[in-house]
Formats: sequence, structure tokens, C-alpha cells
Amino acid sequence: MYYVYIATNKNNTVLYTGISNALERRMFEHMDKGNANSFTAKYNINKLVYYDMFSDPKDAIVAEKKIKGWKRDKKIKLIESMNQGWDDLFER
Repeated sequence: MYYVYIATNKNNTVLYTGISNALERRMFEHMDKGNANSFTAKYNINKLVYYDMFSDPKDAIVAEKKIKGWKRDKKIKLIESMNQGWDDLFER
């Protein structure tokens, strides 16, 4: 499976859209901040608020690029369609 996901910081002020074939591992990498100079480390991106699954990696890449092109308000609507309270889905 391939995952397109949106993660944020504890105050939900920064949205990061990514893709991974191992979502759990990827979220641990975000939390670990292995690359201190990365965008996700700089903005403390460690809360998973949205994800979608794809069996074809090409479909996942298309979805990721589409979401990355959206304005913030459209991303918020997408997040809230799955996660109204902006709960950390990784903790579930």
C-alpha cells in the first residue's frame, strides 16, 4: 500500500503533505527529526491528521501532487472530512 498523508504540528499551524509506502515508519522519522535541517523538523511536524491509501504508487503520486497544489482552506476541508477534531491519527 501507498499512503498520501497530511501531518501538522501541535498547534495545526503548518501542513505538510507527503507520500510513503510505510506510514508508521515515516511518522516515526518525522518525530525523530533525524535531519534537523528538514522542513518537518524545523516546523515540528509530528501529528498525522489525514491519510488515504492507494494500491498503485502512480495514483498516490498524482494524489500527493494534487493536494500539494491546493490552498490551505481546501486542505483543511479534506482533513476535516476524515478528522473533524484534528486528532492525531497516528496515536490511534
